[in-house]
Amino acid sequence: QVQLVESGGGLVQPGGSLRLSCAASGLIFKIYRMGWYRQAPGKQRELVATITSADTTNYSDSVKGRFTISRDNAKNTVYLQMNSLKPEDTAVYYCNAFGTMANNYWGQGTQVTVSS
Repeated sequence: QVQLVESGGGLVQPGGSLRLSCAASGLIFKIYRMGWYRQAPGKQRELVATITSADTTNYSDSVKGRFTISRDNAKNTVYLQMNSLKPEDTAVYYCNAFGTMANNYWGQGTQVTVSS
């Protein structure tokens, strides 16, 4: 079955950096649009960034210029490099693999906390 396993979350001070990784298995990774979403307490899940099979990227306005999404098809892994982190970036970050409406998969999430 399809599995998406996130790693790299943790506690970081404002202005710091983290790199999230999402290792995928059970799917043809290179054809999927991969994405990162996040959900803060009491808020709805929101888009952070996506990257298509053609390496086209899209970012939410709140992270543009600070976060970078990338993928390594040889390793079936998608990354999210997060720089200049702010307290408002605190959330559970979820990896997503989207092929079609019937082939839409989520990871279990990884906590990112930005606090001094």
